[in-house]
Amino acid sequence: MIDALVSGKVSGAPTRRTSKNGNTFTTAKVRVPTGEDATFCNVIAFDDGAQAALLALGDGEAVALAGTLKVGTWTAKDGTARPSLDLVASNVLSVYSITKKRRATQPEQAGQQQRQQRQQYRRGDYAADPGELDDGRPLDF
Repeated sequence: MIDALVSGKVSGAPTRRTSKNGNTFTTAKVRVPTGEDATFCNVIAFDDGAQAALLALGDGEAVALAGTLKVGTWTAKDGTARPSLDLVASNVLSVYSITKKRRATQPEQAGQQQRQQRQQYRRGDYAADPGELDDGRPLDF
């Protein structure tokens, strides 16, 4: 097994399943760009946090996954050997999870203060009146 960090876009909707012994797991496919081509990575997550993060994603959303990778090959219908990637995800990072973490770490009051500061400074609010600056002396050039 290889420790890996894989990034790409979710292909299809992730699905939650239950094993014969009652444990839940989540599977997904991720389209990983490889230059001009792309390879699909089969992802499985057993960790509750990784499962929740995967299930929050939809088709076409960007994701980065960390975990153990198994590399293999499979034979296509035309007889050519193609690579296969199977990842057991331990961590999942997406735009959704980043936004959620930012909101959790920043108090609501800090967010309101930032919005108020942005609203306070508007164009022209602090512009000097040209009449106040004219003292009647000629300008030296």
